[in-house]
Amino acid sequence: MKALLLEDIHTSSQEVFDDAGIEVLRRPGSLDEDDLIAALDGVELLGIRSNTRVTERVLDAVPHLQAVGCFCIGTNQVALGAAAERGLPVFNAPYSNSRSVVELVIAEILALARRLTEKTERLHNGIWDKSAKGSHEVRGRTLGIIGYGNIGTQLSNVAEALGMRVVFYDIADRPAHGNARRMRSMDELLAHADVVSLHVDGRPGNAGLFGADQFAAMKPRALFINASRGMVVDDVALRDNILSGHIAGAAIDVFPIEPKAQGDTFESVLRGLDNVILTPHVGASTLEAQEEIGRFVAGKLTGFVRQGSTALSVNLPGVQPAPLTAGTRVGLLHENAPGVLARLNQTLATAGNITAQALATAGELGYVVTDVDSATPQDTLDELRADAHTRWVRTWVPDQQL
Repeated sequence: MKALLLEDIHTSSQEVFDDAGIEVLRRPGSLDEDDLIAALDGVELLGIRSNTRVTERVLDAVPHLQAVGCFCIGTNQVALGAAAERGLPVFNAPYSNSRSVVELVIAEILALARRLTEKTERLHNGIWDKSAKGSHEVRGRTLGIIGYGNIGTQLSNVAEALGMRVVFYDIADRPAHGNARRMRSMDELLAHADVVSLHVDGRPGNAGLFGADQFAAMKPRALFINASRGMVVDDVALRDNILSGHIAGAAIDVFPIEPKAQGDTFESVLRGLDNVILTPHVGASTLEAQEEIGRFVAGKLTGFVRQGSTALSVNLPGVQPAPLTAGTRVGLLHENAPGVLARLNQTLATAGNITAQALATAGELGYVVTDVDSATPQDTLDELRADAHTRWVRTWVPDQQL
């Protein structure tokens, strides 16, 4: 079995794949559709970060692909629905890089509040500018967090420890941490916040979430940070508000169009603006985060192909079976319809005694993992595959070599 890893995925994944007997192929940058299809010839597992697009066309061209790992938080770069229809699990790292993003945002808040970008540039140019003009403490200021998930809640805790007041807005009903206060709308948050930080996901509905109207609703001389997704923000509107002085400073880590590989030219309307920090999508790019992400996602991919685990899959029902020690494991991905489990058990009963079973459903799909105390005959598996509701059937044995 082979795994293709793109976009400089951390080498911590190598040991995990080696232990599973999986050969690893690496490419330093992202690939477009045609190049990706060509590169996936003879490859069963794909590992990507945020720049590679796994489209429905790609999935149609590589039916031998078994799973996709997003070595990052976001999964909007993958056609998740199309992958689910083909029974292809997609995994990500929802927690591994949260702290790294939070620390970057905190550093940006402090740097913007003290206008450190301007101070250091002038000193490098030989200008001694020892002035408090435009510099502020963050203590007592209000941080507005839009998107109160794993990153937003951690940011809330750290900002509060710095003495900031925290307000947040999220479409989901999330509990407040510490003394943070929920706002009823984004506009209400913008009216209160001295610093606005975006931490929303990449779902299509979030495209263009923050534009001219939202910048106009912010408090005069507030600060703005986007470390979520590039397509969420209208960068032209941000530039206009920076130039007008309505927004005192901004820090942007993600962009609507990003270079594919290290060293490529970067273009943005935000280049050259005072008190604007531009970073090349490095929110999660600490050695600690990338090392943990490498191990975590590689573990999810190998857990699926070696044990049938779909735990934390973002598009298939999540099942975490116990390690298989004897007999045969049969995994059945099926349409979520009445009677499937009963027919499965009746069919498997002719092959041996069922020793363990785990089932989960999500939307139109169900996934059941069944352990049988003996080898499962081929005709039994063929009968399961012939069921009108079956998407796929896979089997595993203890210490299976891939």
